[in-house]
Amino acid sequence: MTGLHLSVALNDAGWHPAAWRDPAARPGALFTAGYWTDLAAEAERGLLDFLTIEDSLGPQAPGDRTDRVAGRLDAVLLAARLAPATSRIGLVPTAITTHTEPFHVSIGIASLDYASRGRAGLRPQVVGARLADTAHFGRRTFPEFDKPWYSTPEGKEFTAELFAEAADFVEVVRRLWDSWEDDAEIRDAATGRFLDRDKLHYIDFEGAHFTVRGPSITPRPPQGQPLVTALAHDVVPYEFAARGADVVYVTPHSRADAVTIIAQVREAERTAGRAGEPLKVFADLVVFLDEAPGAASARKARLDDLDGAALDSDAEIFAGTPGDLADILLDWRDAGLDGFRLRPGVLPSDLEGITRGLVPVLQGRGAFRTGYDAGTLRGHLGLSRPANRYATA
Repeated sequence: MTGLHLSVALNDAGWHPAAWRDPAARPGALFTAGYWTDLAAEAERGLLDFLTIEDSLGPQAPGDRTDRVAGRLDAVLLAARLAPATSRIGLVPTAITTHTEPFHVSIGIASLDYASRGRAGLRPQVVGARLADTAHFGRRTFPEFDKPWYSTPEGKEFTAELFAEAADFVEVVRRLWDSWEDDAEIRDAATGRFLDRDKLHYIDFEGAHFTVRGPSITPRPPQGQPLVTALAHDVVPYEFAARGADVVYVTPHSRADAVTIIAQVREAERTAGRAGEPLKVFADLVVFLDEAPGAASARKARLDDLDGAALDSDAEIFAGTPGDLADILLDWRDAGLDGFRLRPGVLPSDLEGITRGLVPVLQGRGAFRTGYDAGTLRGHLGLSRPANRYATA
Protein backbone atom coordinates (compact mmCIF):
# COMPACT_ATOMS: atom_id res chain seq x y z
CA MET A 1 0.00 0.00 0.00
CA THR A 2 1.33 3.44 -0.97
CA GLY A 3 1.76 5.70 2.04
CA LEU A 4 -0.02 9.03 2.12
CA HIS A 5 1.69 12.38 2.42
CA LEU A 6 -0.04 14.71 4.85
CA SER A 7 0.43 18.42 5.39
CA VAL A 8 -1.55 21.04 7.27
CA ALA A 9 -2.42 24.63 6.36
CA LEU A 10 -2.26 27.01 9.32
CA ASN A 11 -4.41 30.14 9.15
CA ASP A 12 -4.81 32.38 12.23
CA ALA A 13 -7.49 30.77 14.49
CA GLY A 14 -8.56 28.28 11.84
CA TRP A 15 -10.23 28.24 8.44
CA HIS A 16 -13.72 29.05 9.68
CA PRO A 17 -14.19 32.84 9.83
CA ALA A 18 -15.71 32.48 13.32
CA ALA A 19 -13.05 30.03 14.55
CA TRP A 20 -11.63 32.59 16.99
CA ARG A 21 -14.98 32.52 18.86
CA ASP A 22 -14.87 28.76 19.44
CA PRO A 23 -14.31 27.88 23.13
CA ALA A 24 -11.21 25.86 22.19
CA ALA A 25 -9.57 28.72 20.29
CA ARG A 26 -6.85 31.00 21.67
CA PRO A 27 -7.62 34.45 20.20
CA GLY A 28 -5.57 36.25 22.82
CA ALA A 29 -2.44 34.42 21.69
CA LEU A 30 -2.76 34.77 17.90
CA PHE A 31 0.08 37.28 17.63
CA THR A 32 2.49 35.51 19.98
CA ALA A 33 5.37 33.25 19.03
CA GLY A 34 4.22 30.67 21.56
CA TYR A 35 0.89 30.14 19.80
CA TRP A 36 2.59 29.27 16.53
CA THR A 37 5.37 27.19 18.02
CA ASP A 38 2.72 25.15 19.85
CA LEU A 39 0.91 24.52 16.55
CA ALA A 40 4.14 23.58 14.77
CA ALA A 41 5.13 21.22 17.59
CA GLU A 42 1.73 19.53 17.38
CA ALA A 43 2.01 19.13 13.62
CA GLU A 44 5.48 17.61 14.03
CA ARG A 45 4.16 15.34 16.78
CA GLY A 46 1.80 13.96 14.13
CA LEU A 47 4.74 13.26 11.77
CA LEU A 48 3.26 15.49 9.07
CA ASP A 49 5.39 16.20 6.01
CA PHE A 50 5.09 19.96 6.26
CA LEU A 51 2.95 22.87 7.35
CA THR A 52 2.03 25.93 5.32
CA ILE A 53 1.44 29.43 6.67
CA GLU A 54 -1.01 31.81 5.03
CA ASP A 55 -0.20 35.43 4.23
CA SER A 56 -1.80 38.46 2.60
CA LEU A 57 -1.06 42.07 1.78
CA GLY A 58 -4.14 43.43 3.48
CA PRO A 59 -6.69 42.52 6.15
CA GLN A 60 -8.37 39.24 5.15
CA ALA A 61 -11.71 40.26 6.67
CA PRO A 62 -14.05 42.41 4.53
CA GLY A 63 -13.73 46.06 5.44
CA ASP A 64 -17.22 46.33 6.88
CA ARG A 65 -16.85 43.33 9.22
CA THR A 66 -15.28 43.64 12.63
CA ASP A 67 -16.26 40.16 13.85
CA ARG A 68 -13.46 38.31 12.03
CA VAL A 69 -9.71 38.05 12.55
CA ALA A 70 -8.20 40.79 10.40
CA GLY A 71 -4.47 40.93 11.18
CA ARG A 72 -1.66 38.44 10.81
CA LEU A 73 2.09 38.01 11.20
CA ASP A 74 4.48 37.89 8.25
CA ALA A 75 4.60 34.28 7.07
CA VAL A 76 8.31 34.07 6.16
CA LEU A 77 9.43 35.69 9.41
CA LEU A 78 7.07 33.47 11.36
CA ALA A 79 8.49 30.36 9.68
CA ALA A 80 11.98 31.52 10.68
CA ARG A 81 10.80 31.58 14.30
CA LEU A 82 9.42 28.04 13.96
CA ALA A 83 12.67 26.65 12.52
CA PRO A 84 14.60 26.35 15.82
CA ALA A 85 11.44 25.20 17.63
CA THR A 86 11.07 22.15 15.35
CA SER A 87 13.46 19.55 14.02
CA ARG A 88 11.83 17.49 11.24
CA ILE A 89 8.66 19.01 9.84
CA GLY A 90 8.85 21.12 6.68
CA LEU A 91 8.03 24.85 6.88
CA VAL A 92 6.33 26.41 3.85
CA PRO A 93 5.36 30.08 4.20
CA THR A 94 3.30 31.96 1.62
CA ALA A 95 4.78 34.90 -0.31
CA ILE A 96 2.64 37.18 -2.47
CA THR A 97 4.10 37.52 -5.96
CA THR A 98 2.07 40.48 -7.19
CA HIS A 99 3.82 43.25 -5.25
CA THR A 100 6.86 41.52 -3.73
CA GLU A 101 10.43 41.49 -5.07
CA PRO A 102 11.66 37.97 -5.92
CA PHE A 103 15.20 38.81 -4.76
CA HIS A 104 13.96 39.45 -1.22
CA VAL A 105 11.86 36.29 -1.17
CA SER A 106 14.72 34.18 -2.52
CA ILE A 107 17.12 35.17 0.25
CA GLY A 108 14.38 34.87 2.88
CA ILE A 109 13.57 31.27 1.92
CA ALA A 110 17.25 30.41 1.47
CA SER A 111 17.91 31.75 4.98
CA LEU A 112 14.96 29.72 6.28
CA ASP A 113 16.47 26.61 4.69
CA TYR A 114 19.70 27.25 6.58
CA ALA A 115 17.87 27.97 9.84
CA SER A 116 15.83 24.77 9.53
CA ARG A 117 18.68 22.64 8.14
CA GLY A 118 16.92 21.81 4.91
CA ARG A 119 13.22 22.00 5.74
CA ALA A 120 12.14 25.17 3.91
CA GLY A 121 9.61 25.61 1.17
CA LEU A 122 7.70 28.40 -0.54
CA ARG A 123 4.12 28.92 -1.63
CA PRO A 124 4.01 31.77 -4.16
CA GLN A 125 0.53 33.25 -4.24
CA VAL A 126 -1.04 35.39 -6.94
CA VAL A 127 -3.44 38.02 -5.63
CA GLY A 128 -6.29 39.70 -7.47
CA ALA A 129 -6.74 43.37 -8.13
CA ARG A 130 -7.52 44.87 -4.72
CA LEU A 131 -7.09 48.62 -4.50
CA ALA A 132 -6.46 48.44 -0.78
CA ASP A 133 -3.42 46.22 -1.40
CA THR A 134 -1.89 48.20 -4.26
CA ALA A 135 -2.14 51.40 -2.23
CA HIS A 136 0.32 49.93 0.29
CA PHE A 137 3.06 50.04 -2.34
CA GLY A 138 2.27 52.94 -4.67
CA ARG A 139 4.05 51.43 -7.66
CA ARG A 140 1.12 50.23 -9.73
CA THR A 141 -2.62 50.55 -9.80
CA PHE A 142 -5.33 48.03 -10.65
CA PRO A 143 -8.98 48.74 -11.30
CA GLU A 144 -11.36 47.20 -8.76
CA PHE A 145 -13.63 44.51 -10.21
CA ASP A 146 -16.19 42.16 -8.76
CA LYS A 147 -15.76 38.39 -8.98
CA PRO A 148 -17.96 37.84 -12.08
CA TRP A 149 -15.67 40.12 -14.08
CA TYR A 150 -12.86 37.57 -13.81
CA SER A 151 -14.92 35.16 -15.95
CA THR A 152 -15.11 37.63 -18.85
CA PRO A 153 -12.49 37.57 -21.65
CA GLU A 154 -10.88 40.71 -20.20
CA GLY A 155 -10.82 39.20 -16.72
CA LYS A 156 -9.27 35.97 -17.96
CA GLU A 157 -6.58 37.93 -19.80
CA PHE A 158 -5.84 39.94 -16.67
CA THR A 159 -5.58 36.74 -14.59
CA ALA A 160 -3.27 35.14 -17.14
CA GLU A 161 -1.00 38.19 -16.93
CA LEU A 162 -0.82 37.92 -13.13
CA PHE A 163 0.19 34.26 -13.43
CA ALA A 164 2.77 35.11 -16.10
CA GLU A 165 4.27 37.57 -13.62
CA ALA A 166 4.22 34.87 -10.93
CA ALA A 167 5.98 32.44 -13.28
CA ASP A 168 8.77 34.97 -13.83
CA PHE A 169 8.90 35.51 -10.06
CA VAL A 170 9.47 31.79 -9.39
CA GLU A 171 12.02 31.53 -12.18
CA VAL A 172 14.03 34.40 -10.70
CA VAL A 173 13.86 32.88 -7.21
CA ARG A 174 15.04 29.49 -8.47
CA ARG A 175 17.90 30.99 -10.50
CA LEU A 176 19.06 32.99 -7.50
CA TRP A 177 19.12 29.82 -5.37
CA ASP A 178 21.49 28.35 -7.98
CA SER A 179 23.62 31.47 -8.38
CA TRP A 180 26.13 30.08 -5.87
CA GLU A 181 27.59 26.68 -6.65
CA ASP A 182 27.65 24.26 -3.73
CA ASP A 183 31.41 24.57 -3.25
CA ALA A 184 31.71 28.31 -3.92
CA GLU A 185 32.86 28.95 -0.35
CA ILE A 186 36.51 28.01 0.19
CA ARG A 187 36.95 29.48 3.71
CA ASP A 188 40.72 29.04 3.64
CA ALA A 189 42.11 31.34 6.34
CA ALA A 190 45.72 30.48 5.46
CA THR A 191 45.44 31.81 1.92
CA GLY A 192 42.82 34.43 2.70
CA ARG A 193 40.38 33.00 0.17
CA PHE A 194 36.83 32.82 1.45
CA LEU A 195 35.21 32.52 -1.94
CA ASP A 196 35.83 31.08 -5.39
CA ARG A 197 34.48 33.96 -7.46
CA ASP A 198 34.22 31.77 -10.55
CA LYS A 199 31.52 29.79 -8.79
CA LEU A 200 29.20 32.75 -8.31
CA HIS A 201 26.99 33.44 -11.30
CA TYR A 202 25.02 36.35 -12.67
CA ILE A 203 21.54 35.10 -13.48
CA ASP A 204 20.94 37.99 -15.94
CA PHE A 205 17.19 37.45 -16.01
CA GLU A 206 15.28 39.77 -18.31
CA GLY A 207 11.54 39.35 -18.59
CA ALA A 208 8.37 41.34 -19.01
CA HIS A 209 8.05 41.83 -15.25
CA PHE A 210 11.54 41.61 -13.72
CA THR A 211 15.12 42.35 -14.69
CA VAL A 212 17.44 40.78 -12.14
CA ARG A 213 21.19 40.42 -12.47
CA GLY A 214 22.20 38.50 -9.35
CA PRO A 215 23.97 36.68 -7.84
CA SER A 216 22.20 36.16 -4.53
CA ILE A 217 23.75 37.34 -1.27
CA THR A 218 22.96 33.95 0.30
CA PRO A 219 24.88 30.76 -0.58
CA ARG A 220 22.98 27.92 -2.21
CA PRO A 221 20.43 26.51 0.27
CA PRO A 222 21.02 23.12 1.92
CA GLN A 223 18.30 21.52 -0.22
CA GLY A 224 19.72 23.12 -3.35
CA GLN A 225 16.20 24.11 -4.30
CA PRO A 226 13.73 24.47 -1.41
CA LEU A 227 10.30 23.03 -2.14
CA VAL A 228 8.01 25.23 -4.25
CA THR A 229 4.27 24.62 -3.91
CA ALA A 230 1.24 26.24 -5.53
CA LEU A 231 -2.54 26.27 -5.04
CA ALA A 232 -4.37 25.88 -8.36
CA HIS A 233 -8.01 25.68 -9.43
CA ASP A 234 -7.97 25.91 -13.23
CA VAL A 235 -5.91 25.41 -16.38
CA VAL A 236 -3.81 28.60 -16.14
CA PRO A 237 -2.80 27.97 -12.50
CA TYR A 238 -2.15 24.29 -13.32
CA GLU A 239 0.27 25.39 -16.04
CA PHE A 240 1.89 27.86 -13.64
CA ALA A 241 2.47 25.02 -11.17
CA ALA A 242 3.76 22.74 -13.93
CA ARG A 243 6.37 25.31 -14.95
CA GLY A 244 7.80 26.13 -11.55
CA ALA A 245 6.45 24.08 -8.64
CA ASP A 246 7.24 20.73 -7.04
CA VAL A 247 3.81 20.31 -5.39
CA VAL A 248 0.40 21.51 -6.52
CA TYR A 249 -2.61 21.79 -4.19
CA VAL A 250 -5.92 21.10 -5.91
CA THR A 251 -9.50 21.25 -4.66
CA PRO A 252 -11.57 18.22 -5.75
CA HIS A 253 -14.98 17.65 -4.21
CA SER A 254 -15.20 13.92 -4.96
CA ARG A 255 -13.07 11.02 -6.12
CA ALA A 256 -14.38 11.45 -9.68
CA ASP A 257 -13.48 15.15 -9.49
CA ALA A 258 -9.98 14.19 -8.36
CA VAL A 259 -9.56 11.93 -11.40
CA THR A 260 -10.57 14.78 -13.72
CA ILE A 261 -8.30 17.33 -12.03
CA ILE A 262 -5.27 15.03 -12.03
CA ALA A 263 -5.74 14.49 -15.78
CA GLN A 264 -5.84 18.28 -16.23
CA VAL A 265 -2.66 18.68 -14.18
CA ARG A 266 -0.84 16.07 -16.29
CA GLU A 267 -2.02 17.78 -19.47
CA ALA A 268 -0.74 21.09 -18.08
CA GLU A 269 2.65 19.46 -17.54
CA ARG A 270 2.73 18.43 -21.19
CA THR A 271 1.66 21.90 -22.33
CA ALA A 272 4.33 23.52 -20.18
CA GLY A 273 6.99 21.08 -21.38
CA ARG A 274 7.80 20.04 -17.85
CA ALA A 275 10.95 17.94 -17.58
CA GLY A 276 12.14 15.85 -14.66
CA GLU A 277 9.99 14.71 -11.76
CA PRO A 278 6.21 15.13 -12.16
CA LEU A 279 4.24 17.37 -9.84
CA LYS A 280 3.20 15.91 -6.53
CA VAL A 281 -0.56 16.44 -6.38
CA PHE A 282 -2.11 17.19 -2.97
CA ALA A 283 -5.83 17.68 -2.41
CA ASP A 284 -6.99 20.42 -0.02
CA LEU A 285 -9.84 19.77 2.43
CA VAL A 286 -11.23 21.90 5.25
CA VAL A 287 -11.71 19.58 8.23
CA PHE A 288 -13.68 19.58 11.48
CA LEU A 289 -12.91 16.43 13.47
CA ASP A 290 -14.39 14.82 16.57
CA GLU A 291 -14.42 11.24 17.81
CA ALA A 292 -18.14 11.42 18.67
CA PRO A 293 -20.41 11.05 15.62
CA GLY A 294 -22.22 14.29 14.86
CA ALA A 295 -20.14 16.42 17.22
CA ALA A 296 -17.96 17.99 14.52
CA SER A 297 -20.98 18.88 12.38
CA ALA A 298 -22.70 20.45 15.39
CA ARG A 299 -19.60 22.48 16.20
CA LYS A 300 -19.37 23.73 12.62
CA ALA A 301 -23.08 24.61 12.66
CA ARG A 302 -22.59 26.74 15.79
CA LEU A 303 -19.76 28.62 14.07
CA ASP A 304 -21.89 29.10 10.95
CA ASP A 305 -24.59 30.66 13.14
CA LEU A 306 -22.06 32.99 14.75
CA ASP A 307 -20.77 34.10 11.36
CA GLY A 308 -24.24 34.53 9.93
CA ALA A 309 -23.78 32.12 6.98
CA ALA A 310 -22.69 28.59 6.18
CA LEU A 311 -18.96 28.23 5.62
CA ASP A 312 -18.03 28.75 1.97
CA SER A 313 -14.74 27.37 0.67
CA ASP A 314 -12.96 26.54 -2.56
CA ALA A 315 -12.07 23.19 -0.98
CA GLU A 316 -14.32 20.34 0.11
CA ILE A 317 -15.54 20.73 3.70
CA PHE A 318 -15.51 17.64 5.90
CA ALA A 319 -17.09 17.42 9.35
CA GLY A 320 -17.03 14.03 11.02
CA THR A 321 -14.87 11.42 12.72
CA PRO A 322 -11.20 10.70 11.99
CA GLY A 323 -12.14 7.23 10.80
CA ASP A 324 -14.63 8.59 8.27
CA LEU A 325 -12.05 11.09 7.02
CA ALA A 326 -9.49 8.29 6.66
CA ASP A 327 -11.96 6.40 4.46
CA ILE A 328 -12.25 9.40 2.15
CA LEU A 329 -8.51 10.06 1.99
CA LEU A 330 -7.69 6.46 1.12
CA ASP A 331 -10.44 6.33 -1.49
CA TRP A 332 -9.27 9.56 -3.12
CA ARG A 333 -5.63 8.46 -2.87
CA ASP A 334 -6.47 5.58 -5.18
CA ALA A 335 -7.59 8.12 -7.79
CA GLY A 336 -3.93 9.12 -8.13
CA LEU A 337 -3.36 11.75 -5.45
CA ASP A 338 0.02 11.85 -3.72
CA GLY A 339 -1.25 13.41 -0.53
CA PHE A 340 -3.45 15.95 1.19
CA ARG A 341 -3.19 19.41 2.67
CA LEU A 342 -5.73 19.63 5.47
CA ARG A 343 -7.09 22.98 6.61
CA PRO A 344 -8.20 22.77 10.28
CA GLY A 345 -11.53 24.51 10.80
CA VAL A 346 -10.55 25.58 14.33
CA LEU A 347 -7.08 25.76 15.85
CA PRO A 348 -5.73 24.04 17.81
CA SER A 349 -8.58 21.52 18.25
CA ASP A 350 -8.91 20.37 14.64
CA LEU A 351 -5.15 20.18 14.24
CA GLU A 352 -5.14 17.82 17.22
CA GLY A 353 -7.97 15.93 15.53
CA ILE A 354 -5.55 15.35 12.65
CA THR A 355 -2.45 14.49 14.67
CA ARG A 356 -4.09 12.53 17.50
CA GLY A 357 -7.13 11.15 15.70
CA LEU A 358 -6.59 10.80 11.95
CA VAL A 359 -2.88 9.91 11.98
CA PRO A 360 -3.26 6.90 14.35
CA VAL A 361 -6.14 5.61 12.20
CA LEU A 362 -4.04 5.85 9.05
CA GLN A 363 -1.07 4.26 10.80
CA GLY A 364 -3.30 1.41 11.90
CA ARG A 365 -4.22 0.85 8.27
CA GLY A 366 -0.58 0.90 7.17
CA ALA A 367 -1.10 4.10 5.17
CA PHE A 368 1.08 6.60 7.07
CA ARG A 369 4.57 6.71 8.50
CA THR A 370 5.33 5.81 12.11
CA GLY A 371 8.48 7.92 12.15
CA TYR A 372 10.40 10.39 10.01
CA ASP A 373 12.91 8.67 7.76
CA ALA A 374 14.43 11.77 6.15
CA GLY A 375 15.92 14.97 7.48
CA THR A 376 14.89 17.40 4.72
CA LEU A 377 11.56 18.47 3.31
CA ARG A 378 12.46 17.23 -0.17
CA GLY A 379 13.46 13.96 1.46
CA HIS A 380 10.05 13.58 3.12
CA LEU A 381 8.47 13.69 -0.33
CA GLY A 382 11.02 11.44 -2.00
CA LEU A 383 12.39 14.27 -4.14
CA SER A 384 16.06 14.34 -5.09
CA ARG A 385 18.39 17.29 -4.50
CA PRO A 386 18.59 19.09 -7.87
CA ALA A 387 21.86 19.74 -9.64
CA ASN A 388 22.94 23.37 -9.93
CA ARG A 389 22.04 24.71 -13.36
CA TYR A 390 25.15 26.91 -13.51
CA ALA A 391 27.75 24.40 -12.34
CA THR A 392 30.14 23.05 -14.95
CA ALA A 393 30.80 19.34 -15.16
